[in-house]
Amino acid sequence: MADQQDQLHAMRHSLAHITATAVQHLWPEAKFGVGPVVENGFYYDIDLGEQKVSEDDFERIEAEMAKVIGENAPFERSELPVDEAISWAQQHNQPYKEELLNDLKRAGTTVAKDLNADELGTISEGAASVENVSFYKNGDFTDLCRGPHVESTGKVGAFKLMRVAGAYWRGNQENPQMQRLYGVAFATPKELRQYLDMLTEAKKRDHRKLGQELDLFVFSDMVGSGLPMFTPRGTVLREELTAFSNQLRERVGFQKVWIPHMTKKDLYEASGHWAKFGDELFLVKSQETKDELALKPMNCPHHTRIYASQPRSYRDLPIRYLETTTIYRDEKSGELGGLNRVRSATQDDSHVFCRNDQIETEINQLLAAANELYATAGLSLRVRLSYRDDTDAYFGSQELWDSAQEQLKQAVIANGLEYFEQEGEAAFYGPKIDFMATDAIGREHQLSTVQLDFVQPERFELEYTGEDGEKQQPVMIHCALLGSIERFLSVYIEHTAGKFPVWMAPEQIRVISVNQEEATVAFTTEVQRMAVEQGLRISVDNNNESVGKKIRAAELMKVPYTIVVGEKEISSREVVPRIRKDMVVQEGDRAVGVEEFLKTVSNEVKARVLKSSL
Repeated sequence: MADQQDQLHAMRHSLAHITATAVQHLWPEAKFGVGPVVENGFYYDIDLGEQKVSEDDFERIEAEMAKVIGENAPFERSELPVDEAISWAQQHNQPYKEELLNDLKRAGTTVAKDLNADELGTISEGAASVENVSFYKNGDFTDLCRGPHVESTGKVGAFKLMRVAGAYWRGNQENPQMQRLYGVAFATPKELRQYLDMLTEAKKRDHRKLGQELDLFVFSDMVGSGLPMFTPRGTVLREELTAFSNQLRERVGFQKVWIPHMTKKDLYEASGHWAKFGDELFLVKSQETKDELALKPMNCPHHTRIYASQPRSYRDLPIRYLETTTIYRDEKSGELGGLNRVRSATQDDSHVFCRNDQIETEINQLLAAANELYATAGLSLRVRLSYRDDTDAYFGSQELWDSAQEQLKQAVIANGLEYFEQEGEAAFYGPKIDFMATDAIGREHQLSTVQLDFVQPERFELEYTGEDGEKQQPVMIHCALLGSIERFLSVYIEHTAGKFPVWMAPEQIRVISVNQEEATVAFTTEVQRMAVEQGLRISVDNNNESVGKKIRAAELMKVPYTIVVGEKEISSREVVPRIRKDMVVQEGDRAVGVEEFLKTVSNEVKARVLKSSL
């Protein structure tokens, strides 16, 4: 598997160079930035001056790429001393390559780590500056590059250019804006077709599109970017998810707490968040005091203050707090996208304060809760063990980290979970178990997390009195089962294509009247009352439209159950439920008493089933 991934990476990197080759053939004055591999493909940053590339140009770029591929020219590696490489960049009017080379010459490995690894020359280990850099040549195109590449241009698999976007050179708004050509690439044409089919389906399921069609959430320029507002229908989704998450945690001893939405800067200075994320905070100015305040970007420091508000004994532990509350982060405008990335995110947050000997039990309970939640939602899971890397971006001793990482790994193994390990994905205060959910069309999303934290208790000087009468430091466990509710919904809306299971559906039953006669209206009103008494969400469509049109309207809103009421249903007090197709288990319509129908749906809601039992 690793060999296959390495080969695919080389294919995609080679295609980035082939894209640049084609661009140079079509626009000889093109200046090039970098062209790395990204998820499912590659991109290349180009500067064509006043000339702008659009998707209308993709056909001829792809045709030129096909010619380059057809030539099957070898990728030939060579090296030059860095000064000669700088001269090469100057002679070929490649100022962006020249800048990279000058940086490498000045700062060596320190800068090399900050630049894109696919685009750098070879580095002498431990050297103060780079002595030699590597180039790759295919046909008449030569590029500064570390590799790797496939053997020749004819061995790059299947590809397609997807889009072009603006990108500031090296991500700095003070630098020139380049054009970034994105492409996707796979080993075979079949895999490419499957991926493109998935993208077509994903477009149909886009949560922003469905959010509008199903009347779930809105944005307003007057409110601000990244600040979603939920309609009554969308609020049902939020509340049902919150109730389920709370239920799973409360049954293992979590208790609700409440904290304000702002705090003094001092709290985040003590926790370490200010130093790490100070530029992501919304600052608040008081007209009454000189306090420096911020809207809270996380909840854990507040919860430590509740824990520390009174003396604790080893007998009191574990202490478990839960809270579903909104946090605020000043995300960059270009990174905002529907509910996936917002500036106000609501977390089903929880924190455990426990002894070392209680860690295993507490983590096992949280893992079980997460498994139940995602299984009920119909999302498959695997686990990423997110560890620290060897940088100085983390708080706490290496010994504490080693211990924490091993305990998380053992908990995952003990629960029989599929997992993989990845360095550099930990929080600055501790390692994590990240739950990776796969949706209905095969995309993987990181949503919920369990984090072990030895650092925050130390920084806040949290303590409890041990059995020996001595002061001990508790361990802190962070967990959000849903993560951000907004992000979870962005995934879940697309996973279900807006066809929510009956327990989550904003509208569970729609009653359609055949006519507007008094007896019909009276019966639909009675059905509505009985449903509400059962705790069901029901609406009645008594509009003066055709039955077919009203049924179609219910289908467009993806209502799980629709019943049509006329004289026959009134006299028999039986209905034939129209069941949304994805919920059907038993084929064929059958009449059922109104009371039995409502009781069955109520039981399905309580059991949080995905399919109909009717």
